[in-house]
Amino acid sequence: MKKAIIMIALITLSITNSIAQTESSTTDNREKLFFGIKIGTNYSNVYDSEGEDFVADGKFGLAGGAFVSIPLGKYIGVQPEVLFSQKGFKSSGTFLGTDYETTRTTDYIDIPLFFAIKPVEFITVLFGPQYSYLLKQKDEFTGGSLSSTQEEEFSNDNIRKNTFSLIGGTDINFDNLVLGLRGGWDLKNNNGDGTSTTPRYKNMWYQVAVGYRF
Repeated sequence: MKKAIIMIALITLSITNSIAQTESSTTDNREKLFFGIKIGTNYSNVYDSEGEDFVADGKFGLAGGAFVSIPLGKYIGVQPEVLFSQKGFKSSGTFLGTDYETTRTTDYIDIPLFFAIKPVEFITVLFGPQYSYLLKQKDEFTGGSLSSTQEEEFSNDNIRKNTFSLIGGTDINFDNLVLGLRGGWDLKNNNGDGTSTTPRYKNMWYQVAVGYRF
């Protein structure tokens, strides 16, 4: 995730310099309450927390939902969001001389709760926890003349059945338009019975989204 943080920081600095050079004055909206909607894409993968030989390729998925930007002053605030978010991975290899490929797509409801820092009007730096509720998992396998698809839907009646993650990024504000850059990774699974576990295979993802705030 260090590469993701560095990438987000470099993109933010580049766009900040560009805006600063082209706009001599802007209306300061940092103390306004905004509601917004957003749509974009995740680029996700999984990694093995036990460090064993596991290699997977990333995949793209849909991300979109709504957010509320709540000021707590001119320079700080909070920003809760509710998103539909697709994650997963691809993997390929050879078994007994036959090439195979597997793809896993997982559908989540992601609920990040960001602490917001607003050093200037058009930049918001965001970080905080995220709770993810698994809705559906789809596994696709192809190998030689064989192919199969398996789908499983999940009913998380107990609110504690979720994955706890950390996520951070930047919003770049162009009046009502917002460009959002994010990076996140899983930390814990809550089992719904008062216990939690550290998942061996953890999601990690980068997200780019375009939003409109009212």
